Amino acid sequence: MRAGAGSTAADTADTGASADGVGPAGSLTAEAEAAKLLPFLAPGARTDLQEEAVRHVLALTGSGPGRTLLAGQAALLRALVELAAAPAPAPARDAARALVNLAADPGLHEPLLAAEPGLLARLLGRALDPQWPWAEEAAAVLANLSREPAPCASLMEALMAAEPGESGLERLVRALCTPGYNARAPLHYLGPVLSNLSQRPAARAFLLDPDRCVVQRLLPLTQYPDSTVRRGGVVGTLRNCCFEHRHHEWLLGPEVDILPFLLLPLAGPEDFSEEEMEQLPVDLQYLPPDKQREPDADIRKMLIEAIMLLTATARGRQQVRDQGAYLILRELHSWEPESDVQVACEKLIQVLIGDEPEHGMENLLEVQVPEDVEQQLQQLDLQEQEQYQREQRERELSPESQAEGAAPT
Repeated sequence: MRAGAGSTAADTADTGASADGVGPAGSLTAEAEAAKLLPFLAPGARTDLQEEAVRHVLALTGSGPGRTLLAGQAALLRALVELAAAPAPAPARDAARALVNLAADPGLHEPLLAAEPGLLARLLGRALDPQWPWAEEAAAVLANLSREPAPCASLMEALMAAEPGESGLERLVRALCTPGYNARAPLHYLGPVLSNLSQRPAARAFLLDPDRCVVQRLLPLTQYPDSTVRRGGVVGTLRNCCFEHRHHEWLLGPEVDILPFLLLPLAGPEDFSEEEMEQLPVDLQYLPPDKQREPDADIRKMLIEAIMLLTATARGRQQVRDQGAYLILRELHSWEPESDVQVACEKLIQVLIGDEPEHGMENLLEVQVPEDVEQQLQQLDLQEQEQYQREQRERELSPESQAEGAAPT
């Protein structure tokens, strides 16, 4: 995610830095010019000068060479962090957007965090502050940084070190799940932050604690209409939780009942027979004729992957079959326009309709696959996708297909 993909960064980039720095005189001149910005970013500088300097920095973050240049300016990065957390009239928003762009480049995470070791904790405080107007930008920086293992681990430590009483993760979940938590910031990017954190065992242990009811609070957000970012973050979190097969029975059971929330976004307006309808959970029966499937292909794939993980055990496979998942997936497969999502759907259908594994291999997540066999399977998987795509192209180019798509005369 990059800040300023719209007018602000684009317009500033056009009037500010060139693609390879501040000017044509080379990297030494560019570094010197960047260093000259530092006094104008200091806390005591005039606000109008701060604003102009920050706009210039934001323009630099719009290009790879500009970001690399800034990565070598530790003092400037520290000043940028200070401004991003500073109250009005400081230009905190543009400073935070510059940090979003810098954090979007994984190669810059190390110099960014080295320049300001307390960056994650400071951003976390701002992101979870219900009064901070630029909390969304702070959350977006955290989302970008936490994609990499080391910053993600550090963010987890910052959450665990939060003040006593309410844990940092609890505050994050509450902010994500509470409408209007911050009246001036939507906080959609807390979804990807939580998804990244859920790759950590400690975060999954928190999310799957039966006494906390965290997962149950996340489930309605799989249908959140206003933000693909938030939906995707929540679905990614749920998928990561599904790796914990010891919790599958609880997740599929009445206390959580996760499957309808994973299937509903994949369901369309199909009209099933009465017999088929009775196999489905109540929430998936008699859907309206204008029911739309999840529009984002990546989210659809994550939903399928989550269900696939829930079928890792014999008990889980039976629970998924018993709730009519095959019917939804069958219709999804016929509708699905994206080849990789369709392949994922086919694999899940095969698990549901295929024979049970032999004794001792019932838990698919615990089956040890030799490394050479795994490489062969990955190669076969790639060949399968390439073959599917070739067949799709051939069908589209066939005379029959072209005749069907021809405009009436």
